[in-house]
Amino acid sequence: MRPVDLARAHGLSTQAIRNYEEAGILPATERGPHGYRAYTPLHAQALRAFLALVPGHGHPTATAIMRAVNRGATEDALRLIDESHGQLLDDRRTLQAVEAALRDLAPMPQERGDSFIGPLARKLGLRPATLRTWENAGLVRPRRDPRTGYRVYSAADVRDLRLTHQLRRGGYLLAQIAPLIAEVRSAGGIAPLESTLRDWRARLTARGRAMLEGAAAVDAYLRTRGLPSPAPSATIER
Repeated sequence: MRPVDLARAHGLSTQAIRNYEEAGILPATERGPHGYRAYTPLHAQALRAFLALVPGHGHPTATAIMRAVNRGATEDALRLIDESHGQLLDDRRTLQAVEAALRDLAPMPQERGDSFIGPLARKLGLRPATLRTWENAGLVRPRRDPRTGYRVYSAADVRDLRLTHQLRRGGYLLAQIAPLIAEVRSAGGIAPLESTLRDWRARLTARGRAMLEGAAAVDAYLRTRGLPSPAPSATIER
C-alpha cells in the first residue's frame, strides 16, 4: 500500500502519514527496492486506532498510547488509557459537585444591600481571613469604601462567596473553583449557567463514548499485532 493510498482512505495528506510514522504512531515501514515506503493492513489498523483515540484522549495522550503499543509496552498503553478514564471520572465528579452547589444556592433568598467583612463572615460561618484569602485568589472582588477603605461586599459578591464555600466543602481547590466563579460572574448570575452545565455534561458524555470507540480500535490493533484478548478472569471477590 502506497502512502497516498493510506492517506486518501482516511482523508489525510501523505505528509501527515509520514509525520505519524516518524512520531511512532505508526509502526516502522519497510522500504522497497527504490526506497519507497510500503504500508500494510497493520499500518492501516494503527492509523484507525490513533484517529479513534484522539477525540476521547487528546492528541498527546493518543500519541503516547500508540507509541507504547508499537514498542510492545502494552501495559504502559493501558495505564495511559486508565489515567484518561480517571480524569474523565474526576471531571464528572466536579460537574456533579457544581450542580449540587448550585442547587443548594437556588432556594436561598436574594441577597440585598451591601455587607462588610466582619458581619458577612459571621453570617457565612467563615473567618474574615478566609474571605481575604478568597479575594486574593480572585474569587470575589469587593469594592472599597472611599472614606474608610473598608471592603464592601455586594449581593453578587455574597453569591460568589457562598458558591465558593459550597465547593470548598466538597474538597475542591481554589484554583479549580476560580474558572466556575469567573463563568458565573461573566454570565451575570447562576440561572444563565444552566445551558453551560448542559453543554458540559454533553461534552463529558461524548468524551466517554469516544473513549469506548478508541478502546475498541486499540483492541483491534492489538489483535492485528498478534496479541489476543485475555481470557475472562474469575470473579473478583470484594
